[in-house]
Amino acid sequence: MRLYIAEKPSVGRALAACLPQPHRKGSGWIETGDGVVTWLFGHVLRQAEPEEYDPKLKRWRAEDLPILPEVWQLVVNESAAQQFAVVKGLIERADEIVHGGDPDREGQLLVDEVLDYLKNEKPVRRILINALDDKSIHDALNDLRDNRDFLPLKLSALARARADWLIGMNLSRAYTLAARRAGHDRLVLPIGRVKTPTLALVVRREREIENFKPATYYLLDAVFCHEKTGDNFHARWKPSEEHTPLDSEGRLVDEKAAQAALASFGAEPQDAKVTRYERKKKEEPPPLPFSLSALQVLAGKRYGYEPQQVLDTAQKLYEEKLTSYPRSDAEYLPVSQHKDAAKILSNLAALDGSELGTWAREADAKKKSRAWNDAKITAHHAIIPTTVPVNLTRLSAVERNIYELIARAYIAQFHPNCVYDQTKVEVTYHGELFAASGRTERAAGWRAMYRTAKNEEDVEKEDEESAVLPPMKKGDVADYVSAELGTRQTKPPSRFTPATLLQGMKEIHKYVKDEAAKKMLRDVSGIGTEATRASIIEDLIRRRFLNAAGKKKVLTPTAEAYLLIDALPDTMTYPDATAVWEDRLHSMAQGEGTPEEFLAGQAAFARDLCAAAQTATITGGGGIPCPACGRGVMQKRKGKHGAFWGCSAFPQCRMTANDADGKPDFTGKSIPRSAAETSGARPSTHPAPAYAPRGSYTPTANEQAEMDALFLD
Repeated sequence: MRLYIAEKPSVGRALAACLPQPHRKGSGWIETGDGVVTWLFGHVLRQAEPEEYDPKLKRWRAEDLPILPEVWQLVVNESAAQQFAVVKGLIERADEIVHGGDPDREGQLLVDEVLDYLKNEKPVRRILINALDDKSIHDALNDLRDNRDFLPLKLSALARARADWLIGMNLSRAYTLAARRAGHDRLVLPIGRVKTPTLALVVRREREIENFKPATYYLLDAVFCHEKTGDNFHARWKPSEEHTPLDSEGRLVDEKAAQAALASFGAEPQDAKVTRYERKKKEEPPPLPFSLSALQVLAGKRYGYEPQQVLDTAQKLYEEKLTSYPRSDAEYLPVSQHKDAAKILSNLAALDGSELGTWAREADAKKKSRAWNDAKITAHHAIIPTTVPVNLTRLSAVERNIYELIARAYIAQFHPNCVYDQTKVEVTYHGELFAASGRTERAAGWRAMYRTAKNEEDVEKEDEESAVLPPMKKGDVADYVSAELGTRQTKPPSRFTPATLLQGMKEIHKYVKDEAAKKMLRDVSGIGTEATRASIIEDLIRRRFLNAAGKKKVLTPTAEAYLLIDALPDTMTYPDATAVWEDRLHSMAQGEGTPEEFLAGQAAFARDLCAAAQTATITGGGGIPCPACGRGVMQKRKGKHGAFWGCSAFPQCRMTANDADGKPDFTGKSIPRSAAETSGARPSTHPAPAYAPRGSYTPTANEQAEMDALFLD
């Protein structure tokens, strides 16, 4: 018997529908004329909790950290136990298995981990389903692979899952305990390998805005008359730092210098010379089809949709067989897919009353843009329409908008390049440089499809490049006509929205601290994955580390966010290390490196940061500061001899005091001089009592449930 294992029920049903009759449905499976189809519900196995390795680890204690499993364990999710039993029974009966997980590293792992857990030794083949329409599934069935070819994908996903566990479990415990020692009695600090540096992006951006001081700078635009043609043109003064005071960004901020320059330019002689003139014909290819992140960013900017909303909508369109697999990080298409172009464009051309129909009718199905590139394809391709016709009236407004974005990007691949002339001019006048640029469009090509949906960036860019310049050549003479001094003010950086924060996660090289790492990471795919970035942002909002306000969901950090980021060392809050790790995980998916090597580095990182947590300074906890160490706060305890007070930083600090009417009595206590001076307590040479509070913490059931969900990223 051949057994197909799909990632989810919807994929299983679509796959079964494309297999020969007769069909017979059972509980969690469908029997067909070519074997049985069953399915999972995503990850039916989960990483074991620390207390499932050792019951004593249920209590959070600093001395138990870091927790480093010697043999990693998986546990069947209770919610999926029934379906897991079905899959297990079918695997036992099967002669051959077809792995039908989603075509990415996470989809590869979630079926492979079940097979490994059950110690399967039967042959396994791989089917890559990029869309759920019948044609795509039949194509995939005719192209089954050997599952062993995808081992690097599994290993990469496995390394990522275990790294997230190591960082999340250990550092969340270590810094929650540090917060407890500082007097934050009920605060849980969730720390994640991707989640924390993402939160830090928002915290640092907010501080940039708070500390921003606007500065005025000056721009001088001159008008010159070309001597031969008599045509006027504008050029902007480019002051040199040698002769003019400029700020660190190369801007003219000295008003007196600006006014002096304006006055001097009106003096004789008033003839200028064209010292550079370039006019080049250029062609701009259409933008590539969408990866999930690119779709989420554009939909967020254009419609204000949140990333998770875009993913959910794209998933629904996929399950309705209208678009291809949504959790894709690819923006390219396999050459073999080009044969479907005529059918897809024909369906879109039939959409009367829609711009999609007009654009599709003008498309050339034979044209092959740069998007078709097998060298850029791994397990999946860009998000595109399928060969299934769409009825736009049956879609919700959000579904229609997302579908139209996807379809337009696909249609654009079959339109001509945009052709334009790019002109650059430099003029020397009074020994100073003036520059202008112009862009003259010859043929709009694909850009005609985007005229109706310009964003502000497009408009600003075209304004800068659309100056009309007369024909001229190097060495020509021009006469100075006039000049105008304008003022601008520097603006603070914009606050993140979910869409722009997701873009920041994808373009993480812009935010790394180390310049060498910045260059190295320019080409990496960012931090997080296409499937998890939206959920990470949503989780930070749900856990009230971020507030989302207004129609655009502008993000601002909460007090807890500042506390968490300030408590952690830069190695955890800056994205440098996480981005490097993501790069290594990507390389592992290509067959370079091993999980063991990668996880050894993660274990060392967890060990270092757990040690750093012992001396972390966390403020704002309230309570009575410990006069001995200055880091902890005094907490009331019950001991063998009655109530007493002990430092929350035990066992590092063993300061105790007797209870006096609900307050600690420091009379006669031995307090270090430096601490006594800052605390106001009286020093003493008397030793502290032998008893001391226990330095451990057992989370409540609700807190434990919160912690269980932390470690996807």
